[in-house]
Amino acid sequence: MPLSQPVSRQLRHRRAIRAEAYERADGLWDVEACLTDEKPRDVMLASGVRPNGQPIHELWLRITIDRKLNVVDAEASSDWVPYPGLCQASNPAYRALIGLNLRQNFRRESARLLGGTAGCTHLTELCAILPTAAIQAFAGEVWSTGDSTPGANAGSGDGSSNSTGEHSNDKPPFQLGRCHALRFDGEAVQQFYPRWYGRAPYTADRAASSGAGAVRQTGAGGNASGMNDGSGNEVQSNSQTEGNHA
Repeated sequence: MPLSQPVSRQLRHRRAIRAEAYERADGLWDVEACLTDEKPRDVMLASGVRPNGQPIHELWLRITIDRKLNVVDAEASSDWVPYPGLCQASNPAYRALIGLNLRQNFRRESARLLGGTAGCTHLTELCAILPTAAIQAFAGEVWSTGDSTPGANAGSGDGSSNSTGEHSNDKPPFQLGRCHALRFDGEAVQQFYPRWYGRAPYTADRAASSGAGAVRQTGAGGNASGMNDGSGNEVQSNSQTEGNHA
C-alpha cells in the first residue's frame, strides 16, 4: 500500500543510503554501503558554498566477510564532506570492525567502538545496515530460504542434507520468526512453510518464561527445533539479534 497523498510541499534535502554485496573470486564477500546527502540549491557551509548538484556527504564503507559473517577486512572512504581534509581523518578507525561478527551484537559493538568522537557520525550510521544487507545477499546464495528440501544449502547443487550448515532437517528456514510477517503462528508461515506453522523454535527466553522443566518443541525426526548458529549456541529471538528475514 503506498503512502498517503502529501500536502503541497517542496524538497529541501535528500539523503540516500544504498548497499551492495559482491561475491569475490577468493570465496569471501564484500558488502559496500554508501550514504549521500544533497540539497536542491546552493548551500553555505562553514567551509564555503556547496553548489547545487554537489553532495554535502558521499561516504563509503566496505567490509569483507566470510560465509560465517565474520568481518575479515574493513575500510572507509569520505569522498564528499562538509570539512574537506578533516572529516577523512576518521576513516582508518573503521578497521576496528575487523574481528566482529554480523550476527553477534554487531550494531552494539560498532557503536561502542566508533560512536561519538571515535568516528564519523554518518559512517557509523552505515554500520547498522550491514547485517541485514549481508543476510539478504546470502539468502538463496549461501543459505537456503525454502522449505521443500530441508537441510539443503543454496548453491550446493545436490539438495543434500547438511547438519552443520545453516539448515538441517530439524531446523526451520533461517528467516522464520524474525519479523511480524514471518512469525510462526502467522498466515505467511501457514501458507508457504506449513511444516513449521505453530512450531516456534526453543529459545533461552522461552525456557525462562515457562520454567526449568520446559519441553522443547520438536521438528522432523523428533529433534529439538531450536535454531542454531552452527557452534551449538541457539540463536536468540529477533529482539536480541541482528534482524535477518529474507
